[in-house]
Amino acid sequence: MQIKPIRSDKDLDVALVEIERLWGAKGGSPDGDKLEVLVTLVEAYERERFPIDRPDPIEAIRFRLEQQGKDLRSLIGVIGQRSRVYEVMRRDRPLSLAMIRRLNEKLGIPAEVLIRSGKRIHRKSSALSAAKPSRRSA
Repeated sequence: MQIKPIRSDKDLDVALVEIERLWGAKGGSPDGDKLEVLVTLVEAYERERFPIDRPDPIEAIRFRLEQQGKDLRSLIGVIGQRSRVYEVMRRDRPLSLAMIRRLNEKLGIPAEVLIRSGKRIHRKSSALSAAKPSRRSA
């Protein structure tokens, strides 16, 4: 097989068959070098063709807690007091930089995941806030 850029799913299939044939080739050998180049081409094609979005920060926190067999109470002291934890987890309050740092240190969640803004839940205005007069000048 001649090595060429992967531009289509057909090219991908051909490259994967060749990778399977070369699998286990000794590093530094001609077959090993060919395998390394093909794997790099396949990774680049798949990264461009099938991008994976980063997880939502709140979902990442929930997932890590589940992995460790913990619940929201274990976030007290990491995010803040109990009320602050629930505000953040309900998406009423965004994560602060200090919270992100502590979550990264204590739970090992990558900061890049936590920095991404989470989906906000838009709550209906209460009757009280709807009744407030506007401050526009007439």
